[in-house]
Amino acid sequence: MDFFIAKKVKGLSFEALNEKVKQELKKEGFGVITEIDIQKTLKEKINVDFRKYVILGACNPHFAHRALMAEDKIGVLLPCNVVIQETGEEDLEILVFDPASSMMELENPGLTELAADVREKLQRVLDKLT
Repeated sequence: MDFFIAKKVKGLSFEALNEKVKQELKKEGFGVITEIDIQKTLKEKINVDFRKYVILGACNPHFAHRALMAEDKIGVLLPCNVVIQETGEEDLEILVFDPASSMMELENPGLTELAADVREKLQRVLDKLT
């Protein structure tokens, strides 16, 4: 099982896709609490040129609360990471961490059901991106 779900996107700029992803996450109840610009960070910290690559830390407070109530150490897997990256001259890709892949390992029925709910919402976000 892959640890992520992904979608290739054409016809949008990187910046437009970033904004669209944030809007679609919001519609599904997620807020973006962190945004890491890998391209900028690598240039500033180690003077390396890198393609456009952003990591969004998405959090749905209701799901986060449910997860923490079911497993107090689950915070090491929060928030849900969403990656937007250039993969070619006009190609972009969005990847989201698949919570179901990691929750199965924990053997906690409450988390397994929750992970399926979160995965469903994240898949809907990807489905709305064109």
